[in-house]
This record gives sequence, C-alpha cells and structure tokens, in this order.
Amino acid sequence: MECSNLFKRNAEVGKIKEEELILTGDGSVDRHGRPAVRGKTGNWVSGVLILVNQGLATLAFFGVGVNLVLFLTRVVGQDNASAANNVSKWTGTVYIFSLLGAFLSDSYWGRYKTCAIFQSIFVLGLASLSLSSYLILLKPKGCGDEQKPCGSHSAFEMAVFYVSIYMVALGNGGYQPTIATFGADQFDEEDPKEGHSKVAFFSYFYLALNLGSLFSNTVLGYFEDGGQWALGFWASTASAALALVLFLCGTPRYRHFRPMGNPLSRFCQVLTAASRKWTVKVEGEEELFEVDDQDRSANGDRRILHTQGFKFLDRAATVTPSDFSVYQSGKQNNIEINRWRLCAVTQVEEVKCVLRLLPIWLCTILYSVVFTQMASLFVEQGAAMQSTVSGFHIPPASMSSFDILSVAAFIFIYRRVLDPVVARLRTKPKGLTELQRMGIGLVIAILAMVSAGTVECFRLKYATKECPTCESSSTLSIFWQVPQYVLIGASEVFMYVGQLEFFNSQTPDGLKSFGSALCMTSISLGNYVSSLLVSIVMKFSATDDMPGWIPRNLNRGHLDRFYFLLAALTTADLVVYVLCARWYQYIEFERKSMQPDDSNQDCADHRV
Repeated sequence: MECSNLFKRNAEVGKIKEEELILTGDGSVDRHGRPAVRGKTGNWVSGVLILVNQGLATLAFFGVGVNLVLFLTRVVGQDNASAANNVSKWTGTVYIFSLLGAFLSDSYWGRYKTCAIFQSIFVLGLASLSLSSYLILLKPKGCGDEQKPCGSHSAFEMAVFYVSIYMVALGNGGYQPTIATFGADQFDEEDPKEGHSKVAFFSYFYLALNLGSLFSNTVLGYFEDGGQWALGFWASTASAALALVLFLCGTPRYRHFRPMGNPLSRFCQVLTAASRKWTVKVEGEEELFEVDDQDRSANGDRRILHTQGFKFLDRAATVTPSDFSVYQSGKQNNIEINRWRLCAVTQVEEVKCVLRLLPIWLCTILYSVVFTQMASLFVEQGAAMQSTVSGFHIPPASMSSFDILSVAAFIFIYRRVLDPVVARLRTKPKGLTELQRMGIGLVIAILAMVSAGTVECFRLKYATKECPTCESSSTLSIFWQVPQYVLIGASEVFMYVGQLEFFNSQTPDGLKSFGSALCMTSISLGNYVSSLLVSIVMKFSATDDMPGWIPRNLNRGHLDRFYFLLAALTTADLVVYVLCARWYQYIEFERKSMQPDDSNQDCADHRV
C-alpha cells in the first residue's frame, strides 16, 4: 500500500515537472530571451498583476481627468465652453500619444520596456502637477471650491501647469495600448485553455480600468470638488507610483515578444513593389510568393492566409525575373530577393488588413464623441442641477460612478448570461461577433444621448424662475442623470471591449500594440471632433438674445439640442457602420498547432 502511494506521488511529481518543461506554442520568450516555459511564466499570475497595475494607474489618471473641467473653470478661470474644449483636446492628446507608444513597442523597445518608461513619465507628470498646484496655482489658500474662485495666474505659472498635465498625457497615453497588449501576451492562444483566458482578459482589463476610476470619481472627486485639489493630485501620484512598483515586481514572471522592426518600411515595400508591377498580371493564388516556415521569425509571427480583395496589392507577391539578384560569396553564387520588388503574401496581407480596419475604425470615432461628453458636458449639466441631498453635497463628477457600476454589471451580464445564451442559439459563428457587439454599442449610445437631452429639457423646465440668470438654479435632482450614465456604461461594454478584442485579433503579429492603439486613437479623434463640434455649434447657435446652446449659464442655453444633434449624428454613423461591417473580411492566420483544415474552419467560424 505504501509502495502504491509512493508510486502515485512520484508519478504526480513527474507529471508536474513535465508540465513545467512545456514551452509556449506562440513563440513568446522569458526576460532572458529564452523560449517561455508555460508553467513558470505568464498566465493569470502575470495577468492579475497587470490588472491591478491597470486599476491603480487608472485611479491616478482619473484623479486628474475626471475633475479637470472643474479645475479649469474654478482654479484657472475659464468659461464652460473653453473648459470643455480644453478637456477634449487634452484627453484627445492622451490617446494620440498611444500611437507613439504602440510604434515604439512594436518596432524597437518591446512592450515591457515601453510600459516601464511611459509609466515613469506618468509618475513624474503627476508629481509635477501636484507640486505646481500646491505651490503656485491654488492662490489664495483655500480657493478652488464652488464659492471661492482662485486669482489670476502668470504666463509662467500656466506654462508649468500645461507642461505637467501634458506629461501626464504622454505617460498615460504611451502606456495604455501597450499594457493591454502586454497583458494579452501572458496567455498562449495556441493552448485552448489559455486561449479562452486571453479572450476573457480583455473584459477583465476594461473592468479593472473602470473599477480603478471608481475611487477617483467618488472619494477623490468629493475632496477635489471641495477645493482640496492638491490632496487629490498627491493621492493620484502615490497610486501611479505604487502601480509602477507592482509592475516591476512581476518582471521575472512576464512573457515577452521581441519587437519586429519598423512596420512602415514593410508597408512601403508592398506599395512600391505593387506599383512597380502595375502591368504584371496576377495568375493565381498558388503562384504568389511566400517564405518558407524555417525562414520566418521564431517570435510568434504567423503566416497570414491569402484573401480576396485589394487585388492590385497581390502584384507585390507575383514573382518576376527582376525580383532576384545574384551575388558571389566565396566560390558560390547566391540569390538574394529584392524586398522592394517582391514581398511575401503575409506581408501583403498585413497591408490589406490595415486597409480593411480603417473604415471600421473611422466609424467608431463618432461613438467616442458621445463617450467624451461624460467627462465634460455631463459634469457641467450636473453642476447646474440640485446636487444636495439631506445636506450632503454630491460632486457632479462623482455621478460617473454610475457609469462604472454599469460597466461592471454589464460585463457580468454579458459574459455570464447573454453570451452563453446567444452561443447556444447561434453556433456558427458562435455567439455575437466583435463587430456585432460594437454595433449594439452604437445603438445604446444613441439611447444615452436621447436620455441626456430629455433630462436637460426637464432641467430647463424646473429652472428657478425668480433668478433666470443665476447659475445652477434648477430644482431638478442630479439623480435624473443616472439613466444616461448607465446607458453609456452599457454601451462601453459592447463597444470598447469589443474594440479591444477585435483590433487585437485582427492585426498581424507585428502590430498588436498598434491594434490596441486604434482603440485609443478613436477616443482621441472623438475628443477633437467633440471640441470642433462644440465650437461650430456655439458659433452658429449664438443670437442677440441667446449666447449659444452651451453658454456659461446653461439656463440661458439649449444643451438639450446639442444632445439630440449627437443622437442624430450617431444614428447616421450606425447606418454607415453596418455597411462597413457587412463588407469587412476577417483576417485568417495559419495556426501553428492546428492542421490546415482545422485552422480554416476556426477562422471561418469567426466571420461576420
């Protein structure tokens, strides 16, 4: 009996040791550049650490961003329209920096190094903002609340402030798309179990992002709304510093993918080769050039199967005699391929992939215009409503906590209820595709704008008649904003989580961070479009008896009309999006661990 138990224990130990020696199938490596061992690297040990890092970094970022519009009006002294525009521009810049982070990550630095560097910049920017606010901006002491505005500031003081907040923008922007992709890198999609975890990671990542901002929108928002701006900014700095420390602590456990060089040169090679062979006739798919498996990178760079469409680019992969040059090495003649005349099918398909993604990406920009109102006009609308309940003042920015709770609730509802039900009803493709989820997000966003416009109509109706020129003179409770925040949260689960999964899965292996950056840049351009739209509306809606739809005193404007305008524009965008989604053709990878037939079937099951 003892021998039997000993044999079982030895067998179990042997099995564990064998599992610890299994390498990942996606080509990931450890920090020393050796093939990653599945049992000793990555998976949820690294994934949870990255999720906590994301939550703390988001807490720090929204500790600044969620109340920035009020900081600009109360401390800097800007009017509502100017403050909303500046917040939109700043937020847009945050996300435009995501392209820089993605480029450096995919091309040169790798995701780990990019995350560490930009998080360090993020911490320095927050520290600078905290110091400048405490020492020079919050003068006289105790200013910055709703009753006591701050004095004027010199050009030097404003320069220090803007340098600080744009350092925050650079650090957070460069870090965000890279950390999302780096977290997904910790799961080997060649393994069925880890592949499922990788899909789930994006939902939990967005949940961590929202839960991280919950503290900012409630506790920090409350203190900042009461004028304790320095305290709020220092808390953000401490949170960002802790996030950086935790990230560095996970260094021995992380899985990595080596950067694959500048993608711009690969794109230019395809376009140049195709243009040089403009008169060459493409005979057939089987005649197109592709490199051998042993010549491909061992860094997880999978072969992309040829697709129809953009046939003029296929000329770049058509073989002609002038595509090769002969050079002598010793006594042997070697043949060298001219990459500016002949490109592999996978390289051509990279360009096709990006061209197909662009229309979908453009359609998501207007959704981001709707989303950005939550950080600007929703806050200003709430500030003009009755925000005191039983003597307790509710900061307008803290209403976004309902958005966060909505995101958490709908992620649970989708993953545990809706997705399993739809998967049982619809098996090919199984469940809702990412494109369908993004479309649902647009529909819910339209409903959110209709709700916000309706609430504004009632807010104007209950404005205090005795003082029509007073600010915040409406008796309508701020809790009437709850439906619009809840609807925005629900739309985020379908749109932004769907975007993260879609762009990560539909970009080539050398452009994964770029795929995540597309999500961020859609938010960026949405903020810029929002700023432009506000400026246009203010210019054309201003008359002699009304200072535009969005004046400093909202009781004299028509913010409801602006919300209904956004609902109409988003409806038009939804129509265009449906057409683009029906046209889109999913990218097809040749999976390493599957037979060709299984691979093709797997790809087919994920088409629209």
